[in-house]
Amino acid sequence: MPAPSNRPDGSGVPFAAHDGDRMPFIPVAMPDLCGNEERYVVEAVRSTWISSSGEFLGRFETEFAAACQSKFALGVSNGTTALHLVLTGLNVRPGDEVIVPSMTYIATANAIRYCGGEPVFVDVDPETWCITADTIEAAITPRTRGVIAVHLLGQPADMDPIMKLASTHGLWVVEDAAEAPFATYKGRLVGGIGHAGTFSFYGNKLLTSGEGGAITFQEPHMERRYRMLRGQGMDPDRRYYFPIIGFNYRMTNVAAAILCGQMERREAIMTRRRHIWARYVERLSTMPGIGLRAGNDWSEISPWMFACLIDERACGVGRDRLAAALQDLRIETRPMFVPLHSLPPYQQAAVSGRSLPVTDDLGARGIMLPTYNTLADADIDRICDAIARVTAGRSVRPGRHAA
Repeated sequence: MPAPSNRPDGSGVPFAAHDGDRMPFIPVAMPDLCGNEERYVVEAVRSTWISSSGEFLGRFETEFAAACQSKFALGVSNGTTALHLVLTGLNVRPGDEVIVPSMTYIATANAIRYCGGEPVFVDVDPETWCITADTIEAAITPRTRGVIAVHLLGQPADMDPIMKLASTHGLWVVEDAAEAPFATYKGRLVGGIGHAGTFSFYGNKLLTSGEGGAITFQEPHMERRYRMLRGQGMDPDRRYYFPIIGFNYRMTNVAAAILCGQMERREAIMTRRRHIWARYVERLSTMPGIGLRAGNDWSEISPWMFACLIDERACGVGRDRLAAALQDLRIETRPMFVPLHSLPPYQQAAVSGRSLPVTDDLGARGIMLPTYNTLADADIDRICDAIARVTAGRSVRPGRHAA
């Protein structure tokens, strides 16, 4: 039996490529670095420009801004620092309230707390699973300064009503597009609709550099401020003079080199990912008890991680039991995010309304299925066959393909 090896797939789960007559392990995510990524990294290393200066940094920022229909883009060290940098640039201060969905990754709320602000958690729409103007409006108080609209699992939030509401109340809007690069809302790319957008390039993201992030924005006067904040507060026109306190949130030239290779293949990546999503929808839409997110005619998703909802009454098994059964069959999954308002650091945070029923339901029933560029159609069929057999109450010998 070959010794398991750690795969750099963003999950940290060790697995063997093939174990005797057992089926190969299918991880929930895996990076695809089959283009010029290695070549560009070698170029960066040989140039000796491996830190926060080098030709790949400028190239990536220019290409990413254009791809997001934004005037400016800055590469940063990861998606969390992207959020913190933007909120600091927008002068979020102690006591300020920022409205945010509870159904999101914890970094969205943590960045608010880094600034001393208070997240105010709201529910999400049952069809898009995203924040809406209605949920935002009910949470506005005199202390509200802005909104973070999370484009959850690649689905854009309904931005026009959100932007109109924000304008009426004098609020800024940040788009958390960590999971949604190149998604479109009414023909416009996310990250260029609000006052700023933030992105993540973690190992399991649609574009990856292992760790990395970016911010996008339209206002020229913010470029100098964001660059200063990113680079310890140093004046770009006067080296080693620091008029403000900043952070070390810079992206390395090596990370940017990987991203330049990823950017060259973004259309192919999007095409393959959309095919994967379509195949999941085709296979799962007819299975009793499997709930899929509703589509709409005003957005095009960024196919990051495919998710569905498990109805225990119709399936005979709940989400967690299904996940355990799939793990026994060498198929890795992830639960939906735990609602932030239920986590220990945020149980005393403000919640708009007495409960967040849609968020709680997603957190209890949502499961994310393997989604990555090199996932073969046969793998998708194996996953869906396994789900069908487990939910139908039929046993499957671990490691054997359900034919």
